[in-house]
Formats: sequence, C-alpha cells, structure tokens
Amino acid sequence: MGAVTWNPTSWRQKPIEQVPSYPDAAALDAVEAQLKQFPPLVFAGEARSLKASLARVAAGEAFLLQGGDCAESFAEFHANTIRDTFRVLLQMAVVLTFGAACPVVKVGRMAGQFAKPRSAPTE
Repeated sequence: MGAVTWNPTSWRQKPIEQVPSYPDAAALDAVEAQLKQFPPLVFAGEARSLKASLARVAAGEAFLLQGGDCAESFAEFHANTIRDTFRVLLQMAVVLTFGAACPVVKVGRMAGQFAKPRSAPTE
C-alpha cells in the first residue's frame, strides 16, 4: 500500500457517514480561517514519540495506561478538570511503574466525546 499524501484539506476527500449541516458557508469559512491561526493541538514530534512509545508497549517493554472520562459535557470541560485528570493519571502511573517494574506510557482521553460520530445531527 502506498503512502497517503496528507495536507490540511485532504480530510475533505474522505468518505463520511454523518454529514453535518452548515447552512451558513461564510460563517463556516470564517471559523476555519480562525482555526488555521491557532497552533496545532499535537506537534509532529509528539506523535512520533507516542508511536515509538506504543511500539515499546506492543513489544512488552512498557505498560499502557489510558484514562479519562467516558463522556464529557462542554459545561464541565475546563482547565481544572484536565489538571485533575492528569494528576490522577500521574499518580496511577507511579504505582504501576513500581508495581510492574517497567515504564508506563500515559495517554489521556480528553474531549473524546466532542469529535465522536453521532447517531443524530444534533444532540
């Protein structure tokens, strides 16, 4: 299988099951332009580092700890909640590191519900 060429708009060429309705194309364009001004949520080096860490997990050389809420609401999602979840993950990782005597790869599930496919156009 050949390498897939990626660019910031290549996602638009992918098949989609649930098509959101954007009645105001100009407003959508304005929001997309605003989002382009922000730094990335994840940097390429971080993704490469995670990939290498997960390879160590797959090889049995490390333990994967994934944690976070199953369902979050926008109203309850703020810096304090993220900090508290991060703190619990770190505490769990310390226990696992000593108990399993191997490195722990920590992955936080944050805002997982926000981009999840929906069964209805609005909820």
